[in-house]
Amino acid sequence: MAFSIALRSAVTLIIGSSFASAAFAGGLDRGGYDIDLLFDKGRYVFESGVTYVMPDRKLKNAKDINPADGNLNNRSRSTDASENYAIPYAAFKIGITDDLDCMADYSQPFGGHLNEGANWAGANNETEVKVRTNNYSATCSYKFDAGPGQLRLIGGGFYQEVSGYKSRLVYATPAPISAIYNGMGSLDIDGHGWGWRAGIAYEIPEYAFRTSLVYNSRVKYDNLKGSVDLTEVPPPVVPGFGGKVTSVFGSADAPDSLEWKVQTGIAPDWLAFGSVKWTNWSVLQSIALCPSSTRSISCKASGPTELTSLDLLYKDGWTITGGVGHKFNDKWSGAVSLTWDRGTSDGYGMNSDTWTLGAGVAYKPTEHVQFNFGGALGLMTSGKSGPVTRGGVVYGNDATYSFGNDLVAALQTSVKVSF
Repeated sequence: MAFSIALRSAVTLIIGSSFASAAFAGGLDRGGYDIDLLFDKGRYVFESGVTYVMPDRKLKNAKDINPADGNLNNRSRSTDASENYAIPYAAFKIGITDDLDCMADYSQPFGGHLNEGANWAGANNETEVKVRTNNYSATCSYKFDAGPGQLRLIGGGFYQEVSGYKSRLVYATPAPISAIYNGMGSLDIDGHGWGWRAGIAYEIPEYAFRTSLVYNSRVKYDNLKGSVDLTEVPPPVVPGFGGKVTSVFGSADAPDSLEWKVQTGIAPDWLAFGSVKWTNWSVLQSIALCPSSTRSISCKASGPTELTSLDLLYKDGWTITGGVGHKFNDKWSGAVSLTWDRGTSDGYGMNSDTWTLGAGVAYKPTEHVQFNFGGALGLMTSGKSGPVTRGGVVYGNDATYSFGNDLVAALQTSVKVSF
Protein backbone atom coordinates (compact mmCIF):
# COMPACT_ATOMS: atom_id res chain seq x y z
CA MET A 1 0.00 0.00 0.00
CA ALA A 2 1.20 3.55 -0.75
CA PHE A 3 0.27 4.71 2.76
CA SER A 4 2.42 1.98 4.30
CA ILE A 5 5.37 2.96 2.12
CA ALA A 6 4.92 6.57 3.19
CA LEU A 7 4.99 5.57 6.82
CA ARG A 8 8.20 3.58 6.51
CA SER A 9 10.01 6.30 4.58
CA ALA A 10 8.78 9.37 6.45
CA VAL A 11 8.73 8.26 10.08
CA THR A 12 12.38 9.16 10.67
CA LEU A 13 11.76 12.57 9.13
CA ILE A 14 9.02 13.16 11.62
CA ILE A 15 11.32 12.24 14.47
CA GLY A 16 14.03 14.56 13.16
CA SER A 17 11.90 17.65 12.66
CA SER A 18 9.90 17.34 15.87
CA PHE A 19 12.98 16.43 17.96
CA ALA A 20 14.78 19.58 16.85
CA SER A 21 11.67 21.61 17.69
CA ALA A 22 11.38 20.16 21.20
CA ALA A 23 15.06 20.57 22.04
CA PHE A 24 14.40 23.96 23.64
CA ALA A 25 11.04 23.35 25.32
CA GLY A 26 10.09 24.69 28.74
CA GLY A 27 11.66 23.90 32.07
CA LEU A 28 14.89 21.94 31.61
CA ASP A 29 13.51 19.95 28.67
CA ARG A 30 16.00 19.03 25.93
CA GLY A 31 13.72 16.77 23.94
CA GLY A 32 12.69 14.42 26.75
CA TYR A 33 12.58 10.68 26.09
CA ASP A 34 12.51 9.21 22.56
CA ILE A 35 11.59 5.55 21.92
CA ASP A 36 10.30 5.85 18.35
CA LEU A 37 13.04 3.56 17.06
CA LEU A 38 11.15 0.73 18.76
CA PHE A 39 8.56 0.92 15.94
CA ASP A 40 11.08 0.59 13.11
CA LYS A 41 10.34 -2.34 10.78
CA GLY A 42 13.99 -3.45 10.60
CA ARG A 43 15.23 -6.49 12.54
CA TYR A 44 18.45 -4.83 13.70
CA VAL A 45 18.58 -1.02 13.64
CA PHE A 46 21.18 1.45 14.91
CA GLU A 47 20.63 5.20 15.00
CA SER A 48 22.86 8.00 16.21
CA GLY A 49 22.58 11.76 15.91
CA VAL A 50 23.09 15.15 17.47
CA THR A 51 21.01 18.31 17.74
CA TYR A 52 22.77 21.68 18.09
CA VAL A 53 20.65 24.43 19.64
CA MET A 54 21.35 28.16 19.40
CA PRO A 55 19.08 30.23 21.68
CA ASP A 56 19.41 34.02 21.78
CA ARG A 57 17.73 35.07 25.03
CA LYS A 58 18.55 38.66 26.03
CA LEU A 59 17.69 40.14 29.42
CA LYS A 60 17.03 43.84 29.88
CA ASN A 61 15.83 46.43 32.43
CA ALA A 62 17.66 44.53 35.19
CA LYS A 63 17.54 46.06 38.66
CA ASP A 64 19.10 45.01 41.96
CA ILE A 65 16.33 45.18 44.59
CA ASN A 66 18.25 43.70 47.52
CA PRO A 67 20.58 46.28 49.14
CA ALA A 68 21.97 43.64 51.53
CA ASP A 69 24.27 42.27 48.83
CA GLY A 70 25.72 45.66 47.89
CA ASN A 71 24.36 48.01 45.24
CA LEU A 72 24.68 46.55 41.74
CA ASN A 73 22.59 49.13 39.89
CA ASN A 74 25.70 50.79 38.53
CA ARG A 75 26.27 47.67 36.42
CA SER A 76 24.77 46.89 33.03
CA ARG A 77 20.97 46.67 32.89
CA SER A 78 21.10 44.13 30.05
CA THR A 79 22.95 40.91 29.21
CA ASP A 80 22.99 37.95 26.83
CA ALA A 81 21.80 35.06 28.96
CA SER A 82 21.82 31.94 26.77
CA GLU A 83 24.57 29.55 25.66
CA ASN A 84 24.54 27.22 22.65
CA TYR A 85 24.48 23.51 23.40
CA ALA A 86 24.55 20.09 21.71
CA ILE A 87 22.28 17.11 22.47
CA PRO A 88 23.65 13.67 21.48
CA TYR A 89 21.53 10.55 21.00
CA ALA A 90 22.29 6.91 20.20
CA ALA A 91 20.03 3.85 20.12
CA PHE A 92 20.01 0.24 19.04
CA LYS A 93 16.89 -1.83 18.37
CA ILE A 94 16.53 -5.56 17.86
CA GLY A 95 13.52 -7.57 16.75
CA ILE A 96 13.85 -10.60 19.02
CA THR A 97 10.83 -12.29 17.43
CA ASP A 98 8.18 -11.14 14.96
CA ASP A 99 6.19 -9.78 17.92
CA LEU A 100 8.82 -8.82 20.51
CA ASP A 101 11.07 -5.78 19.99
CA CYS A 102 13.60 -4.23 22.38
CA MET A 103 15.83 -1.17 22.25
CA ALA A 104 18.57 0.44 24.32
CA ASP A 105 19.46 4.10 24.08
CA TYR A 106 21.57 6.93 25.49
CA SER A 107 20.24 10.49 25.64
CA GLN A 108 20.39 13.76 27.57
CA PRO A 109 16.67 14.43 28.16
CA PHE A 110 17.04 17.38 30.55
CA GLY A 111 19.53 20.19 30.86
CA GLY A 112 20.15 23.91 30.69
CA HIS A 113 22.93 26.47 30.43
CA LEU A 114 22.65 30.19 31.13
CA ASN A 115 25.67 32.46 31.38
CA GLU A 116 24.70 36.05 32.20
CA GLY A 117 28.14 36.97 33.54
CA ALA A 118 29.07 39.02 36.60
CA ASN A 119 28.74 42.48 35.07
CA TRP A 120 24.95 42.88 35.05
CA ALA A 121 22.67 44.33 37.71
CA GLY A 122 21.14 40.93 38.42
CA ALA A 123 24.43 39.20 39.25
CA ASN A 124 23.16 38.62 42.79
CA ASN A 125 20.48 36.36 41.25
CA GLU A 126 22.91 34.34 39.11
CA THR A 127 25.95 34.71 36.88
CA GLU A 128 25.92 31.20 35.43
CA VAL A 129 23.86 28.03 35.82
CA LYS A 130 24.41 24.66 34.16
CA VAL A 131 22.43 21.41 34.42
CA ARG A 132 23.14 18.18 32.57
CA THR A 133 21.65 14.68 32.59
CA ASN A 134 22.81 11.36 31.15
CA ASN A 135 20.07 8.81 30.58
CA TYR A 136 20.57 5.10 29.84
CA SER A 137 17.40 3.15 29.09
CA ALA A 138 16.07 -0.19 27.88
CA THR A 139 12.55 -0.55 26.47
CA CYS A 140 10.64 -3.50 25.01
CA SER A 141 7.28 -3.98 23.34
CA TYR A 142 5.06 -6.95 22.54
CA LYS A 143 2.46 -6.75 19.80
CA PHE A 144 -0.49 -8.95 18.86
CA ASP A 145 -3.44 -8.83 16.47
CA ALA A 146 -6.43 -6.78 17.62
CA GLY A 147 -9.22 -5.93 15.18
CA PRO A 148 -7.95 -4.57 11.86
CA GLY A 149 -4.51 -3.78 13.31
CA GLN A 150 -2.05 -4.66 16.04
CA LEU A 151 -1.94 -3.67 19.69
CA ARG A 152 1.48 -3.11 21.23
CA LEU A 153 2.29 -3.12 24.97
CA ILE A 154 5.36 -1.08 25.96
CA GLY A 155 7.49 -1.19 29.10
CA GLY A 156 11.01 -0.35 30.22
CA GLY A 157 13.31 1.34 32.70
CA PHE A 158 16.12 3.85 32.79
CA TYR A 159 19.04 5.00 34.91
CA GLN A 160 19.73 8.73 35.04
CA GLU A 161 22.64 10.85 36.21
CA VAL A 162 22.38 14.58 36.93
CA SER A 163 24.98 17.26 37.59
CA GLY A 164 24.51 20.96 38.22
CA TYR A 165 26.47 24.15 38.76
CA LYS A 166 25.42 27.66 39.77
CA SER A 167 27.36 30.80 40.55
CA ARG A 168 26.22 34.21 41.73
CA LEU A 169 27.54 37.35 43.35
CA VAL A 170 26.85 36.80 47.05
CA TYR A 171 28.20 40.21 48.07
CA ALA A 172 29.61 43.14 46.08
CA THR A 173 32.72 43.69 48.19
CA PRO A 174 33.96 47.29 48.26
CA ALA A 175 37.61 48.33 47.86
CA PRO A 176 40.10 47.53 49.30
CA ILE A 177 38.45 44.25 50.45
CA SER A 178 37.61 43.42 46.80
CA ALA A 179 41.34 42.87 46.20
CA ILE A 180 41.11 39.85 48.54
CA TYR A 181 37.50 38.66 48.07
CA ASN A 182 35.58 39.09 44.79
CA GLY A 183 32.29 38.17 46.48
CA MET A 184 31.43 35.25 44.15
CA GLY A 185 29.92 32.02 45.43
CA SER A 186 29.25 28.77 43.59
CA LEU A 187 27.40 25.48 43.99
CA ASP A 188 28.33 22.09 42.49
CA ILE A 189 26.00 19.08 42.87
CA ASP A 190 25.44 15.67 41.33
CA GLY A 191 23.17 12.68 41.87
CA HIS A 192 21.46 9.74 40.17
CA GLY A 193 18.22 7.77 40.19
CA TRP A 194 16.03 5.20 38.43
CA GLY A 195 12.80 5.50 36.48
CA TRP A 196 10.39 3.38 34.46
CA ARG A 197 8.03 3.72 31.53
CA ALA A 198 4.83 2.02 30.40
CA GLY A 199 2.66 2.56 27.38
CA ILE A 200 0.38 1.24 24.71
CA ALA A 201 0.24 1.65 20.93
CA TYR A 202 -2.11 0.63 18.14
CA GLU A 203 -1.10 0.28 14.49
CA ILE A 204 -2.95 -0.35 11.22
CA PRO A 205 -0.14 -0.72 8.64
CA GLU A 206 -2.58 -0.67 5.70
CA TYR A 207 -3.35 2.99 6.41
CA ALA A 208 0.03 3.94 7.90
CA PHE A 209 -1.85 4.62 11.12
CA ARG A 210 -0.22 4.54 14.53
CA THR A 211 -1.17 6.03 17.86
CA SER A 212 0.69 5.64 21.15
CA LEU A 213 0.40 6.76 24.75
CA VAL A 214 3.53 6.48 26.91
CA TYR A 215 4.10 7.44 30.54
CA ASN A 216 7.59 8.09 31.93
CA SER A 217 7.94 8.07 35.70
CA ARG A 218 9.66 10.57 37.94
CA VAL A 219 13.31 10.04 38.76
CA LYS A 220 14.03 10.62 42.44
CA TYR A 221 17.45 12.10 43.12
CA ASP A 222 17.46 11.25 46.83
CA ASN A 223 21.24 11.37 47.00
CA LEU A 224 22.16 14.83 45.73
CA LYS A 225 25.55 15.83 47.08
CA GLY A 226 28.11 18.50 46.34
CA SER A 227 29.72 21.61 47.72
CA VAL A 228 29.14 25.32 48.23
CA ASP A 229 32.28 27.36 47.58
CA LEU A 230 32.31 30.67 49.46
CA THR A 231 36.07 31.12 49.60
CA GLU A 232 35.69 34.46 47.76
CA VAL A 233 33.09 35.78 50.21
CA PRO A 234 34.26 37.64 53.36
CA PRO A 235 33.56 35.40 56.40
CA PRO A 236 31.32 37.95 58.21
CA VAL A 237 28.91 38.10 55.22
CA VAL A 238 27.86 34.46 55.67
CA PRO A 239 28.76 33.61 59.30
CA GLY A 240 30.15 30.12 59.71
CA PHE A 241 30.40 29.46 55.95
CA GLY A 242 32.04 32.52 54.36
CA GLY A 243 35.65 32.10 53.30
CA LYS A 244 35.50 28.30 52.95
CA VAL A 245 34.05 25.31 51.06
CA THR A 246 31.16 23.39 52.66
CA SER A 247 29.88 19.98 51.56
CA VAL A 248 26.09 19.87 51.10
CA PHE A 249 23.31 17.38 50.42
CA GLY A 250 19.68 17.48 49.24
CA SER A 251 17.07 15.79 47.08
CA ALA A 252 14.97 16.54 44.01
CA ASP A 253 12.78 14.88 41.38
CA ALA A 254 13.10 14.85 37.61
CA PRO A 255 9.52 15.21 36.33
CA ASP A 256 7.23 12.47 35.09
CA SER A 257 5.57 12.91 31.69
CA LEU A 258 2.73 11.58 29.56
CA GLU A 259 2.87 11.80 25.76
CA TRP A 260 0.27 10.93 23.14
CA LYS A 261 1.35 10.61 19.50
CA VAL A 262 -0.64 9.87 16.35
CA GLN A 263 0.18 9.61 12.64
CA THR A 264 -1.77 8.43 9.64
CA GLY A 265 -1.62 8.31 5.88
CA ILE A 266 -3.80 11.02 4.31
CA ALA A 267 -3.01 10.47 0.61
CA PRO A 268 -0.57 8.37 -1.42
CA ASP A 269 2.92 9.16 -0.09
CA TRP A 270 1.56 11.74 2.39
CA LEU A 271 1.50 11.42 6.17
CA ALA A 272 0.03 13.65 8.90
CA PHE A 273 1.29 13.50 12.47
CA GLY A 274 0.80 15.17 15.83
CA SER A 275 1.56 14.85 19.52
CA VAL A 276 0.58 16.25 22.90
CA LYS A 277 2.93 16.00 25.88
CA TRP A 278 2.41 16.92 29.51
CA THR A 279 5.47 17.25 31.73
CA ASN A 280 5.14 17.60 35.49
CA TRP A 281 7.62 20.45 35.89
CA SER A 282 5.75 21.74 38.96
CA VAL A 283 7.59 19.11 41.04
CA LEU A 284 10.60 21.44 40.78
CA GLN A 285 10.03 24.42 43.06
CA SER A 286 12.84 25.29 45.49
CA ILE A 287 15.56 22.64 45.89
CA ALA A 288 17.18 23.05 49.30
CA LEU A 289 20.85 22.21 49.91
CA CYS A 290 22.03 21.78 53.49
CA PRO A 291 25.44 21.23 55.14
CA SER A 292 26.41 17.56 55.28
CA SER A 293 27.01 17.97 59.00
CA THR A 294 23.22 18.35 59.43
CA ARG A 295 22.19 15.07 57.77
CA SER A 296 20.31 14.03 60.89
CA ILE A 297 17.89 16.91 60.22
CA SER A 298 15.50 16.95 57.26
CA CYS A 299 16.76 19.27 54.52
CA LYS A 300 13.83 21.28 53.17
CA ALA A 301 13.17 24.61 51.49
CA SER A 302 13.39 27.52 53.96
CA GLY A 303 14.20 24.98 56.69
CA PRO A 304 16.46 25.76 59.64
CA THR A 305 19.52 24.05 58.11
CA GLU A 306 19.24 25.30 54.50
CA LEU A 307 22.49 26.86 53.32
CA THR A 308 21.44 27.63 49.73
CA SER A 309 18.81 26.59 47.20
CA LEU A 310 18.07 26.23 43.50
CA ASP A 311 14.85 28.19 43.02
CA LEU A 312 12.99 27.15 39.86
CA LEU A 313 9.30 27.60 40.78
CA TYR A 314 8.12 25.88 37.61
CA LYS A 315 4.56 25.21 36.52
CA ASP A 316 3.59 22.18 34.44
CA GLY A 317 4.61 22.14 30.78
CA TRP A 318 2.49 21.34 27.72
CA THR A 319 3.95 20.70 24.26
CA ILE A 320 1.73 20.33 21.17
CA THR A 321 3.12 19.44 17.72
CA GLY A 322 1.49 18.94 14.33
CA GLY A 323 2.86 18.42 10.84
CA VAL A 324 2.97 16.53 7.55
CA GLY A 325 5.49 14.26 5.86
CA HIS A 326 5.87 13.41 2.16
CA LYS A 327 7.80 10.83 0.17
CA PHE A 328 9.22 12.50 -2.96
CA ASN A 329 10.79 9.36 -4.47
CA ASP A 330 12.51 6.16 -3.39
CA LYS A 331 15.48 8.08 -1.92
CA TRP A 332 14.12 11.38 -0.61
CA SER A 333 11.42 12.24 1.94
CA GLY A 334 10.58 15.40 3.87
CA ALA A 335 8.52 16.70 6.77
CA VAL A 336 7.50 20.00 8.35
CA SER A 337 6.08 20.60 11.82
CA LEU A 338 4.76 23.40 14.03
CA THR A 339 5.22 23.19 17.81
CA TRP A 340 3.79 25.23 20.66
CA ASP A 341 5.37 24.84 24.08
CA ARG A 342 3.84 26.45 27.16
CA GLY A 343 6.47 28.23 29.21
CA THR A 344 7.09 26.90 32.70
CA SER A 345 8.05 30.18 34.36
CA ASP A 346 5.30 31.82 36.40
CA GLY A 347 6.49 35.34 37.24
CA TYR A 348 10.02 34.19 38.08
CA GLY A 349 12.59 33.11 35.48
CA MET A 350 12.69 33.34 31.70
CA ASN A 351 11.02 30.13 30.38
CA SER A 352 8.20 31.70 28.37
CA ASP A 353 5.96 30.23 25.64
CA THR A 354 7.78 29.13 22.48
CA TRP A 355 6.52 28.71 18.91
CA THR A 356 8.71 26.64 16.61
CA LEU A 357 8.71 25.73 12.92
CA GLY A 358 10.67 22.55 12.20
CA ALA A 359 11.64 20.90 8.91
CA GLY A 360 13.67 17.91 7.85
CA VAL A 361 14.71 15.72 4.93
CA ALA A 362 15.76 12.07 4.78
CA TYR A 363 18.07 10.61 2.16
CA LYS A 364 18.19 6.85 1.72
CA PRO A 365 20.99 5.95 -0.72
CA THR A 366 20.62 2.21 -0.06
CA GLU A 367 18.07 -0.11 1.46
CA HIS A 368 20.01 -0.29 4.73
CA VAL A 369 21.28 3.28 5.29
CA GLN A 370 19.38 6.51 5.84
CA PHE A 371 20.71 10.01 6.54
CA ASN A 372 18.47 12.59 8.22
CA PHE A 373 18.87 16.35 8.34
CA GLY A 374 16.55 18.66 10.26
CA GLY A 375 16.32 22.21 11.51
CA ALA A 376 14.03 24.49 13.45
CA LEU A 377 13.47 28.19 13.99
CA GLY A 378 11.54 29.35 17.00
CA LEU A 379 10.25 32.43 18.79
CA MET A 380 10.67 32.65 22.56
CA THR A 381 7.99 35.08 23.75
CA SER A 382 8.48 38.08 26.03
CA GLY A 383 7.98 38.37 29.77
CA LYS A 384 9.48 39.53 33.05
CA SER A 385 10.84 38.15 36.29
CA GLY A 386 10.53 39.45 39.82
CA PRO A 387 9.46 38.57 43.36
CA VAL A 388 6.82 35.84 43.75
CA THR A 389 5.40 34.18 46.86
CA ARG A 390 5.15 30.40 47.22
CA GLY A 391 4.02 28.77 50.45
CA GLY A 392 4.40 32.01 52.33
CA VAL A 393 8.02 32.44 51.17
CA VAL A 394 9.11 35.27 48.85
CA TYR A 395 11.45 34.23 46.03
CA GLY A 396 13.15 36.40 43.42
CA ASN A 397 13.55 39.35 45.78
CA ASP A 398 17.16 39.88 44.74
CA ALA A 399 16.66 41.24 41.19
CA THR A 400 14.06 42.03 38.56
CA TYR A 401 14.43 41.97 34.78
CA SER A 402 12.44 41.63 31.56
CA PHE A 403 12.96 40.06 28.14
CA GLY A 404 11.50 40.56 24.69
CA ASN A 405 10.60 38.19 21.85
CA ASP A 406 13.83 36.34 21.10
CA LEU A 407 14.82 33.85 18.40
CA VAL A 408 16.15 30.33 18.83
CA ALA A 409 17.43 28.00 16.11
CA ALA A 410 18.46 24.35 15.97
CA LEU A 411 20.15 21.96 13.54
CA GLN A 412 19.82 18.19 13.72
CA THR A 413 21.52 15.36 11.88
CA SER A 414 21.45 11.60 12.33
CA VAL A 415 22.17 8.36 10.54
CA LYS A 416 20.23 5.12 10.74
CA VAL A 417 21.57 1.72 9.69
CA SER A 418 19.38 -1.39 9.51
CA PHE A 419 20.41 -4.95 8.77
